[in-house]
Amino acid sequence: MRKWLISLIACASLAIGVTIGLPAVHAATPNYTITTDTTFPPFEFQTDKGNYRGIDMDMLKEISKRENFTYKLKPMSFNAGVQAVQAGQVDGIVAGMSITDERKNTFDFGTPYYKSGIVMATTEKSNIKGLSDLKGKTVAAKTGSAGADYAREMSKKYDFKITYFNDSNTMYNDVTIGNTVAAFEDQPVMAYAIQQGTNLKIVTKPAKGNWYGFGVKKGANAELLKKFNKGYAEIVKDGTYDKIVKHYLGNGGYNYKKNAADKADQKTTIWSLFNENKSALFTGLVKTLELTLVGIILAGIWGIFLGILGVMPSKIARGISTTIIYIFRGLPMLVLAFFIYIGIPNLTGQKIPAFTAGVITLILNEGAYIGAFVRGGFNSVDSGQLEAARSLGLPYGKAMRKVVMPQGIRLMIPSFINQFIITLKDTSILSAIGIIELTQTGTLIIARNLQGFRVWLMIAALYLIVITLLTWLSNWVEKRIK
Repeated sequence: MRKWLISLIACASLAIGVTIGLPAVHAATPNYTITTDTTFPPFEFQTDKGNYRGIDMDMLKEISKRENFTYKLKPMSFNAGVQAVQAGQVDGIVAGMSITDERKNTFDFGTPYYKSGIVMATTEKSNIKGLSDLKGKTVAAKTGSAGADYAREMSKKYDFKITYFNDSNTMYNDVTIGNTVAAFEDQPVMAYAIQQGTNLKIVTKPAKGNWYGFGVKKGANAELLKKFNKGYAEIVKDGTYDKIVKHYLGNGGYNYKKNAADKADQKTTIWSLFNENKSALFTGLVKTLELTLVGIILAGIWGIFLGILGVMPSKIARGISTTIIYIFRGLPMLVLAFFIYIGIPNLTGQKIPAFTAGVITLILNEGAYIGAFVRGGFNSVDSGQLEAARSLGLPYGKAMRKVVMPQGIRLMIPSFINQFIITLKDTSILSAIGIIELTQTGTLIIARNLQGFRVWLMIAALYLIVITLLTWLSNWVEKRIK
Protein backbone atom coordinates (compact mmCIF):
# COMPACT_ATOMS: atom_id res chain seq x y z
CA MET A 1 0.00 0.00 0.00
CA ARG A 2 2.84 2.42 0.86
CA LYS A 3 4.61 1.74 -2.44
CA TRP A 4 1.36 2.30 -4.30
CA LEU A 5 0.79 5.64 -2.55
CA ILE A 6 4.38 6.75 -3.12
CA SER A 7 4.03 5.98 -6.84
CA LEU A 8 0.81 7.98 -7.04
CA ILE A 9 2.36 10.99 -5.29
CA ALA A 10 5.39 10.82 -7.57
CA CYS A 11 3.19 10.81 -10.69
CA ALA A 12 1.21 13.81 -9.44
CA SER A 13 4.39 15.74 -8.58
CA LEU A 14 5.91 14.96 -11.98
CA ALA A 15 2.77 16.08 -13.82
CA ILE A 16 2.58 19.37 -11.90
CA GLY A 17 6.29 19.95 -12.41
CA VAL A 18 5.99 19.46 -16.16
CA THR A 19 3.06 21.88 -16.24
CA ILE A 20 4.97 24.60 -14.40
CA GLY A 21 7.96 24.16 -16.70
CA LEU A 22 11.42 25.59 -16.61
CA PRO A 23 12.30 29.30 -16.41
CA ALA A 24 12.54 31.09 -19.74
CA VAL A 25 15.93 31.89 -21.15
CA HIS A 26 16.42 35.64 -21.57
CA ALA A 27 17.45 36.91 -24.97
CA ALA A 28 20.10 39.56 -25.62
CA THR A 29 17.42 42.11 -26.58
CA PRO A 30 15.40 43.12 -23.51
CA ASN A 31 12.00 41.47 -23.50
CA TYR A 32 9.16 42.60 -21.26
CA THR A 33 5.66 41.40 -20.46
CA ILE A 34 3.20 44.27 -20.61
CA THR A 35 -0.46 44.00 -19.69
CA THR A 36 -3.29 45.89 -21.35
CA ASP A 37 -7.07 46.04 -21.28
CA THR A 38 -8.06 45.23 -24.86
CA THR A 39 -11.67 46.34 -24.30
CA PHE A 40 -10.80 50.04 -24.04
CA PRO A 41 -10.98 51.54 -27.55
CA PRO A 42 -9.71 53.84 -28.97
CA PHE A 43 -6.67 53.28 -26.76
CA GLU A 44 -6.55 49.50 -27.03
CA PHE A 45 -8.66 46.87 -28.77
CA GLN A 46 -8.23 43.69 -30.80
CA THR A 47 -9.09 43.67 -34.50
CA ASP A 48 -10.98 40.89 -36.24
CA LYS A 49 -7.62 39.46 -37.36
CA GLY A 50 -6.36 39.22 -33.79
CA ASN A 51 -4.02 42.21 -33.97
CA TYR A 52 -3.88 44.77 -31.16
CA ARG A 53 -4.59 48.33 -32.23
CA GLY A 54 -5.27 51.68 -30.61
CA ILE A 55 -3.42 54.78 -29.43
CA ASP A 56 -1.62 52.93 -26.64
CA MET A 57 -0.78 49.93 -28.80
CA ASP A 58 0.62 51.96 -31.70
CA MET A 59 2.54 54.21 -29.32
CA LEU A 60 4.11 51.24 -27.54
CA LYS A 61 5.03 49.62 -30.84
CA GLU A 62 6.82 52.77 -32.04
CA ILE A 63 8.67 53.24 -28.74
CA SER A 64 9.86 49.61 -28.68
CA LYS A 65 11.29 49.97 -32.19
CA ARG A 66 13.23 53.09 -31.31
CA GLU A 67 14.45 51.81 -27.96
CA ASN A 68 15.32 48.31 -29.20
CA PHE A 69 13.27 46.15 -26.89
CA THR A 70 10.60 43.52 -27.46
CA TYR A 71 7.49 42.85 -25.46
CA LYS A 72 4.70 40.33 -24.99
CA LEU A 73 1.21 41.70 -24.50
CA LYS A 74 -0.83 40.19 -21.68
CA PRO A 75 -4.51 41.13 -22.14
CA MET A 76 -6.73 41.04 -19.05
CA SER A 77 -9.28 43.19 -17.29
CA PHE A 78 -7.94 46.53 -16.08
CA ASN A 79 -8.33 45.69 -12.41
CA ALA A 80 -6.57 42.33 -12.80
CA GLY A 81 -3.81 44.02 -14.81
CA VAL A 82 -3.14 46.52 -12.04
CA GLN A 83 -2.82 43.68 -9.52
CA ALA A 84 -0.58 41.69 -11.87
CA VAL A 85 1.89 44.58 -12.02
CA GLN A 86 1.84 44.96 -8.25
CA ALA A 87 2.48 41.22 -7.88
CA GLY A 88 5.41 41.33 -10.32
CA GLN A 89 3.66 38.98 -12.73
CA VAL A 90 4.09 41.51 -15.55
CA ASP A 91 6.61 44.30 -16.06
CA GLY A 92 4.33 47.18 -16.95
CA ILE A 93 0.82 48.30 -17.85
CA VAL A 94 -0.43 50.50 -20.68
CA ALA A 95 -4.21 50.66 -20.57
CA GLY A 96 -5.36 54.27 -20.49
CA MET A 97 -4.33 54.27 -16.83
CA SER A 98 -4.97 57.55 -15.03
CA ILE A 99 -2.11 58.87 -12.91
CA THR A 100 -3.44 59.51 -9.40
CA ASP A 101 -1.77 60.29 -6.09
CA GLU A 102 -3.02 56.97 -4.70
CA ARG A 103 -1.52 54.98 -7.58
CA LYS A 104 1.79 56.82 -7.22
CA ASN A 105 2.18 55.02 -3.90
CA THR A 106 2.51 51.66 -5.65
CA PHE A 107 3.44 52.62 -9.25
CA ASP A 108 6.17 54.53 -11.00
CA PHE A 109 4.77 56.31 -14.05
CA GLY A 110 6.40 57.36 -17.26
CA THR A 111 5.89 60.72 -18.95
CA PRO A 112 2.13 61.49 -19.04
CA TYR A 113 0.94 61.06 -22.63
CA TYR A 114 -2.78 61.91 -22.80
CA LYS A 115 -5.12 64.01 -20.67
CA SER A 116 -8.71 62.91 -20.25
CA GLY A 117 -11.71 63.63 -18.05
CA ILE A 118 -14.69 61.70 -16.67
CA VAL A 119 -18.14 62.11 -18.22
CA MET A 120 -21.53 60.60 -17.48
CA ALA A 121 -23.60 59.06 -20.26
CA THR A 122 -27.24 57.96 -20.28
CA THR A 123 -29.62 56.47 -22.84
CA GLU A 124 -31.06 58.69 -25.57
CA LYS A 125 -34.52 58.65 -23.97
CA SER A 126 -33.35 59.20 -20.40
CA ASN A 127 -34.66 62.16 -18.39
CA ILE A 128 -31.43 62.41 -16.44
CA LYS A 129 -29.67 65.66 -17.29
CA GLY A 130 -26.97 65.74 -14.65
CA LEU A 131 -25.63 64.40 -11.36
CA SER A 132 -28.42 65.98 -9.33
CA ASP A 133 -30.95 63.66 -11.03
CA LEU A 134 -29.24 60.50 -9.74
CA LYS A 135 -30.59 60.52 -6.17
CA GLY A 136 -31.76 57.03 -5.17
CA LYS A 137 -30.75 55.52 -8.51
CA THR A 138 -27.98 53.08 -9.55
CA VAL A 139 -25.19 53.89 -12.01
CA ALA A 140 -22.48 51.79 -13.70
CA ALA A 141 -18.69 52.11 -13.48
CA LYS A 142 -15.68 50.02 -14.47
CA THR A 143 -13.76 48.41 -11.62
CA GLY A 144 -10.46 50.11 -10.79
CA SER A 145 -10.93 52.99 -13.26
CA ALA A 146 -10.81 56.75 -12.69
CA GLY A 147 -14.49 56.79 -13.64
CA ALA A 148 -15.24 54.45 -10.74
CA ASP A 149 -13.26 56.67 -8.34
CA TYR A 150 -15.16 59.75 -9.51
CA ALA A 151 -18.50 57.93 -9.24
CA ARG A 152 -17.72 56.89 -5.66
CA GLU A 153 -16.84 60.47 -4.77
CA MET A 154 -20.03 61.86 -6.32
CA SER A 155 -22.23 59.14 -4.81
CA LYS A 156 -21.68 60.58 -1.34
CA LYS A 157 -22.81 64.01 -2.49
CA TYR A 158 -25.70 63.01 -4.75
CA ASP A 159 -26.86 59.85 -2.92
CA PHE A 160 -26.77 57.18 -5.66
CA LYS A 161 -25.56 53.59 -5.79
CA ILE A 162 -22.89 52.04 -8.03
CA THR A 163 -22.67 48.69 -9.85
CA TYR A 164 -19.18 47.70 -11.00
CA PHE A 165 -18.15 45.92 -14.20
CA ASN A 166 -14.84 44.55 -15.51
CA ASP A 167 -15.17 45.92 -19.05
CA SER A 168 -16.67 48.93 -20.79
CA ASN A 169 -18.97 47.03 -23.17
CA THR A 170 -20.82 45.20 -20.38
CA MET A 171 -21.14 48.51 -18.54
CA TYR A 172 -22.65 50.22 -21.61
CA ASN A 173 -25.08 47.35 -22.17
CA ASP A 174 -26.22 47.48 -18.55
CA VAL A 175 -27.25 51.11 -19.02
CA THR A 176 -28.82 50.44 -22.43
CA ILE A 177 -31.12 47.71 -21.11
CA GLY A 178 -32.10 49.81 -18.09
CA ASN A 179 -30.50 47.98 -15.17
CA THR A 180 -28.55 51.14 -14.38
CA VAL A 181 -29.38 54.70 -15.39
CA ALA A 182 -25.95 56.07 -16.36
CA ALA A 183 -22.32 55.13 -16.90
CA PHE A 184 -19.15 56.96 -15.86
CA GLU A 185 -16.35 56.72 -18.40
CA ASP A 186 -13.32 58.57 -19.77
CA GLN A 187 -14.47 61.20 -22.26
CA PRO A 188 -12.57 59.99 -25.38
CA VAL A 189 -13.59 56.39 -24.74
CA MET A 190 -17.25 57.28 -24.24
CA ALA A 191 -17.30 59.55 -27.28
CA TYR A 192 -15.72 56.84 -29.40
CA ALA A 193 -18.20 54.20 -28.22
CA ILE A 194 -21.07 56.50 -29.19
CA GLN A 195 -19.44 57.07 -32.58
CA GLN A 196 -19.40 53.30 -33.07
CA GLY A 197 -23.13 53.00 -32.49
CA THR A 198 -23.59 52.65 -28.73
CA ASN A 199 -27.02 54.14 -27.94
CA LEU A 200 -25.88 56.50 -25.21
CA LYS A 201 -25.42 60.27 -24.91
CA ILE A 202 -22.99 62.30 -22.82
CA VAL A 203 -24.81 64.64 -20.42
CA THR A 204 -21.97 66.14 -18.37
CA LYS A 205 -18.78 68.02 -19.12
CA PRO A 206 -15.41 66.29 -18.48
CA ALA A 207 -14.48 66.39 -14.80
CA LYS A 208 -11.49 65.34 -12.74
CA GLY A 209 -9.19 65.57 -15.74
CA ASN A 210 -6.29 63.15 -15.35
CA TRP A 211 -3.25 62.29 -17.40
CA TYR A 212 -2.81 58.76 -18.69
CA GLY A 213 0.53 57.13 -17.99
CA PHE A 214 2.59 54.01 -18.58
CA GLY A 215 3.07 52.32 -15.20
CA VAL A 216 5.51 49.87 -13.60
CA LYS A 217 5.71 48.53 -10.07
CA LYS A 218 7.21 51.12 -7.74
CA GLY A 219 10.97 50.65 -7.45
CA ALA A 220 11.07 48.05 -10.25
CA ASN A 221 11.81 48.04 -14.00
CA ALA A 222 13.52 51.41 -13.97
CA GLU A 223 15.24 50.58 -17.26
CA LEU A 224 11.90 49.91 -18.98
CA LEU A 225 10.52 53.20 -17.68
CA LYS A 226 13.62 55.02 -18.91
CA LYS A 227 13.24 53.48 -22.37
CA PHE A 228 9.56 54.44 -22.48
CA ASN A 229 10.26 58.07 -21.54
CA LYS A 230 13.07 58.40 -24.06
CA GLY A 231 11.08 56.78 -26.87
CA TYR A 232 7.99 58.83 -26.07
CA ALA A 233 10.00 62.07 -26.22
CA GLU A 234 11.27 61.08 -29.67
CA ILE A 235 7.85 60.28 -31.15
CA VAL A 236 6.46 63.54 -29.76
CA LYS A 237 9.36 65.54 -31.16
CA ASP A 238 9.07 64.19 -34.71
CA GLY A 239 5.25 64.31 -34.78
CA THR A 240 4.67 60.54 -34.79
CA TYR A 241 2.56 60.65 -31.63
CA ASP A 242 0.27 63.35 -33.03
CA LYS A 243 -0.24 61.22 -36.14
CA ILE A 244 -1.18 58.21 -33.98
CA VAL A 245 -3.78 60.20 -32.03
CA LYS A 246 -5.21 61.76 -35.18
CA HIS A 247 -5.31 58.33 -36.78
CA TYR A 248 -7.92 57.25 -34.22
CA LEU A 249 -9.62 60.45 -33.11
CA GLY A 250 -9.10 63.03 -35.85
CA ASN A 251 -11.35 63.67 -38.85
CA GLY A 252 -10.47 61.40 -41.76
CA GLY A 253 -8.26 59.24 -39.60
CA TYR A 254 -8.54 55.53 -38.89
CA ASN A 255 -12.27 54.76 -38.81
CA TYR A 256 -12.77 52.17 -36.10
CA LYS A 257 -16.50 52.00 -36.81
CA LYS A 258 -15.89 51.20 -40.46
CA ASN A 259 -13.40 48.52 -39.45
CA ALA A 260 -15.89 46.53 -37.40
CA ALA A 261 -18.78 48.09 -35.55
CA ASP A 262 -20.88 49.33 -38.43
CA LYS A 263 -21.18 45.78 -39.78
CA ALA A 264 -24.39 45.75 -37.72
CA ASP A 265 -25.79 48.38 -40.08
CA GLN A 266 -24.90 46.09 -42.98
CA LYS A 267 -27.35 43.46 -41.67
CA THR A 268 -24.75 41.36 -39.97
CA THR A 269 -25.97 37.82 -39.43
CA ILE A 270 -24.79 35.32 -36.87
CA TRP A 271 -23.31 33.25 -39.70
CA SER A 272 -21.31 36.16 -41.16
CA LEU A 273 -20.18 37.11 -37.65
CA PHE A 274 -19.08 33.53 -37.05
CA ASN A 275 -17.15 33.40 -40.35
CA GLU A 276 -15.45 36.67 -39.51
CA ASN A 277 -14.31 35.45 -36.10
CA LYS A 278 -14.12 31.67 -36.52
CA SER A 279 -10.33 31.62 -36.20
CA ALA A 280 -10.43 33.45 -32.86
CA LEU A 281 -13.33 31.32 -31.63
CA PHE A 282 -11.54 28.11 -32.59
CA THR A 283 -8.37 29.24 -30.81
CA GLY A 284 -10.40 30.10 -27.70
CA LEU A 285 -12.18 26.75 -27.80
CA VAL A 286 -8.87 24.89 -28.11
CA LYS A 287 -7.49 26.78 -25.09
CA THR A 288 -10.64 25.92 -23.12
CA LEU A 289 -10.34 22.23 -23.98
CA GLU A 290 -6.62 22.27 -23.23
CA LEU A 291 -7.25 23.75 -19.79
CA THR A 292 -10.08 21.28 -19.19
CA LEU A 293 -8.11 18.19 -20.18
CA VAL A 294 -4.94 19.09 -18.30
CA GLY A 295 -6.94 20.30 -15.31
CA ILE A 296 -9.25 17.28 -15.03
CA ILE A 297 -6.43 14.73 -15.43
CA LEU A 298 -4.25 16.31 -12.73
CA ALA A 299 -7.29 17.09 -10.56
CA GLY A 300 -8.35 13.46 -10.95
CA ILE A 301 -4.99 12.22 -9.68
CA TRP A 302 -5.09 14.66 -6.76
CA GLY A 303 -8.75 13.90 -6.00
CA ILE A 304 -8.21 10.12 -6.00
CA PHE A 305 -5.30 10.58 -3.62
CA LEU A 306 -7.48 12.70 -1.29
CA GLY A 307 -10.27 10.12 -1.53
CA ILE A 308 -7.90 7.29 -0.58
CA LEU A 309 -6.58 9.30 2.36
CA GLY A 310 -10.19 9.83 3.42
CA VAL A 311 -10.88 6.10 3.85
CA MET A 312 -7.59 5.01 5.39
CA PRO A 313 -7.63 3.59 8.95
CA SER A 314 -5.36 6.42 10.16
CA LYS A 315 -7.26 9.30 11.79
CA ILE A 316 -4.46 11.68 10.77
CA ALA A 317 -4.79 10.71 7.09
CA ARG A 318 -8.58 11.10 7.21
CA GLY A 319 -8.20 14.44 8.98
CA ILE A 320 -5.78 15.74 6.33
CA SER A 321 -8.15 14.68 3.56
CA THR A 322 -11.20 16.23 5.23
CA THR A 323 -9.37 19.52 5.91
CA ILE A 324 -8.05 19.93 2.37
CA ILE A 325 -11.42 19.11 0.83
CA TYR A 326 -13.16 21.53 3.22
CA ILE A 327 -10.79 24.42 2.44
CA PHE A 328 -10.76 24.20 -1.35
CA ARG A 329 -14.45 23.41 -1.72
CA GLY A 330 -15.20 26.44 0.45
CA LEU A 331 -13.02 28.92 -1.47
CA PRO A 332 -14.65 30.64 -4.48
CA MET A 333 -12.73 29.64 -7.58
CA LEU A 334 -12.13 33.28 -8.63
CA VAL A 335 -10.60 34.09 -5.24
CA LEU A 336 -8.37 31.01 -5.49
CA ALA A 337 -7.24 31.97 -9.01
CA PHE A 338 -6.30 35.50 -7.95
CA PHE A 339 -4.53 34.21 -4.85
CA ILE A 340 -2.37 31.82 -6.89
CA TYR A 341 -1.69 34.20 -9.79
CA ILE A 342 -1.29 37.45 -7.83
CA GLY A 343 -1.12 36.65 -4.10
CA ILE A 344 1.64 34.01 -4.14
CA PRO A 345 4.01 36.05 -6.39
CA ASN A 346 3.56 38.96 -3.97
CA LEU A 347 4.79 36.72 -1.16
CA THR A 348 7.53 34.84 -3.01
CA GLY A 349 8.65 37.25 -5.71
CA GLN A 350 8.44 34.44 -8.29
CA LYS A 351 6.25 34.78 -11.38
CA ILE A 352 3.67 32.13 -12.14
CA PRO A 353 2.52 31.82 -15.79
CA ALA A 354 -1.21 32.43 -16.20
CA PHE A 355 -1.81 28.99 -17.72
CA THR A 356 0.04 27.31 -14.86
CA ALA A 357 -1.88 29.36 -12.29
CA GLY A 358 -5.11 28.36 -14.02
CA VAL A 359 -4.21 24.66 -14.01
CA ILE A 360 -3.23 24.78 -10.33
CA THR A 361 -6.54 26.48 -9.56
CA LEU A 362 -8.42 23.71 -11.34
CA ILE A 363 -6.37 21.01 -9.60
CA LEU A 364 -7.11 22.39 -6.14
CA ASN A 365 -10.75 23.32 -6.73
CA GLU A 366 -11.93 20.42 -8.88
CA GLY A 367 -9.66 17.97 -7.04
CA ALA A 368 -11.45 18.77 -3.78
CA TYR A 369 -14.82 17.88 -5.30
CA ILE A 370 -13.38 14.74 -6.88
CA GLY A 371 -11.84 13.78 -3.55
CA ALA A 372 -15.22 14.12 -1.86
CA PHE A 373 -17.08 11.82 -4.25
CA VAL A 374 -14.16 9.35 -4.44
CA ARG A 375 -14.23 9.05 -0.68
CA GLY A 376 -18.00 8.65 -0.82
CA GLY A 377 -17.71 6.04 -3.57
CA PHE A 378 -15.32 3.89 -1.56
CA ASN A 379 -17.45 4.26 1.58
CA SER A 380 -20.55 3.20 -0.38
CA VAL A 381 -19.07 -0.26 -0.95
CA ASP A 382 -20.49 -2.64 1.64
CA SER A 383 -18.06 -2.85 4.56
CA GLY A 384 -18.55 -6.61 4.53
CA GLN A 385 -16.58 -6.74 1.25
CA LEU A 386 -13.44 -5.45 2.95
CA GLU A 387 -13.99 -7.65 6.01
CA ALA A 388 -14.42 -10.72 3.82
CA ALA A 389 -11.23 -9.95 1.92
CA ARG A 390 -9.30 -9.43 5.17
CA SER A 391 -10.69 -12.72 6.58
CA LEU A 392 -9.24 -14.51 3.54
CA GLY A 393 -5.80 -13.24 4.52
CA LEU A 394 -5.45 -10.25 2.21
CA PRO A 395 -3.60 -7.28 3.75
CA TYR A 396 -5.49 -3.97 3.95
CA GLY A 397 -3.80 -2.37 0.93
CA LYS A 398 -4.32 -5.34 -1.33
CA ALA A 399 -7.92 -5.77 -0.16
CA MET A 400 -8.60 -2.15 -1.06
CA ARG A 401 -6.94 -2.41 -4.49
CA LYS A 402 -8.44 -5.79 -5.44
CA VAL A 403 -11.90 -5.67 -3.85
CA VAL A 404 -13.11 -2.24 -2.68
CA MET A 405 -11.59 0.16 -5.22
CA PRO A 406 -12.81 -1.63 -8.38
CA GLN A 407 -16.38 -1.60 -7.07
CA GLY A 408 -16.13 2.00 -5.87
CA ILE A 409 -14.62 3.29 -9.14
CA ARG A 410 -17.41 1.61 -11.09
CA LEU A 411 -19.91 3.68 -9.13
CA MET A 412 -17.87 6.87 -9.62
CA ILE A 413 -17.54 6.88 -13.43
CA PRO A 414 -20.68 9.01 -14.02
CA SER A 415 -19.46 11.48 -11.36
CA PHE A 416 -16.10 11.78 -13.14
CA ILE A 417 -17.83 12.58 -16.44
CA ASN A 418 -20.05 15.12 -14.67
CA GLN A 419 -17.00 16.74 -13.08
CA PHE A 420 -15.41 16.91 -16.54
CA ILE A 421 -18.40 18.98 -17.71
CA ILE A 422 -18.21 21.22 -14.63
CA THR A 423 -14.48 21.77 -15.18
CA LEU A 424 -15.13 22.77 -18.80
CA LYS A 425 -17.54 25.48 -17.63
CA ASP A 426 -15.31 26.58 -14.75
CA THR A 427 -12.47 27.43 -17.15
CA SER A 428 -14.44 30.57 -18.10
CA ILE A 429 -13.62 32.01 -14.66
CA LEU A 430 -9.91 31.87 -15.49
CA SER A 431 -10.32 34.65 -18.08
CA ALA A 432 -10.05 36.99 -15.08
CA ILE A 433 -6.30 36.28 -14.83
CA GLY A 434 -5.65 36.85 -18.51
CA ILE A 435 -6.13 33.41 -20.07
CA ILE A 436 -7.77 33.94 -23.46
CA GLU A 437 -10.11 30.97 -23.46
CA LEU A 438 -13.52 30.85 -25.14
CA THR A 439 -15.29 33.31 -22.82
CA GLN A 440 -12.49 35.90 -22.95
CA THR A 441 -12.40 35.48 -26.74
CA GLY A 442 -16.06 36.47 -26.80
CA THR A 443 -15.34 39.52 -24.66
CA LEU A 444 -12.61 40.67 -27.05
CA ILE A 445 -14.86 40.19 -30.08
CA ILE A 446 -17.67 42.18 -28.45
CA ALA A 447 -15.30 45.01 -27.58
CA ARG A 448 -14.48 45.24 -31.28
CA ASN A 449 -17.95 45.01 -32.85
CA LEU A 450 -20.51 45.60 -30.04
CA GLN A 451 -22.54 42.57 -31.18
CA GLY A 452 -23.02 41.30 -27.64
CA PHE A 453 -26.19 39.24 -28.11
CA ARG A 454 -24.97 37.45 -31.23
CA VAL A 455 -21.49 36.77 -29.89
CA TRP A 456 -22.70 35.36 -26.57
CA LEU A 457 -25.22 33.25 -28.48
CA MET A 458 -22.34 31.72 -30.48
CA ILE A 459 -20.25 31.19 -27.34
CA ALA A 460 -23.20 29.51 -25.61
CA ALA A 461 -23.77 27.28 -28.65
CA LEU A 462 -20.13 26.16 -28.68
CA TYR A 463 -20.25 25.30 -24.97
CA LEU A 464 -23.52 23.39 -25.44
CA ILE A 465 -22.10 21.41 -28.37
CA VAL A 466 -19.08 20.28 -26.36
CA ILE A 467 -21.16 19.57 -23.24
CA THR A 468 -23.68 17.57 -25.32
CA LEU A 469 -20.86 15.42 -26.68
CA LEU A 470 -19.59 14.84 -23.14
CA THR A 471 -23.12 13.95 -21.98
CA TRP A 472 -23.41 11.36 -24.76
CA LEU A 473 -20.05 9.99 -23.67
CA SER A 474 -21.30 9.78 -20.09
CA ASN A 475 -24.45 7.90 -21.12
CA TRP A 476 -22.44 5.50 -23.29
CA VAL A 477 -19.99 4.78 -20.46
CA GLU A 478 -22.83 4.17 -18.01
CA LYS A 479 -24.46 1.67 -20.40
CA ARG A 480 -21.16 -0.12 -20.94
CA ILE A 481 -20.60 -0.37 -17.20
CA LYS A 482 -24.07 -1.80 -16.60
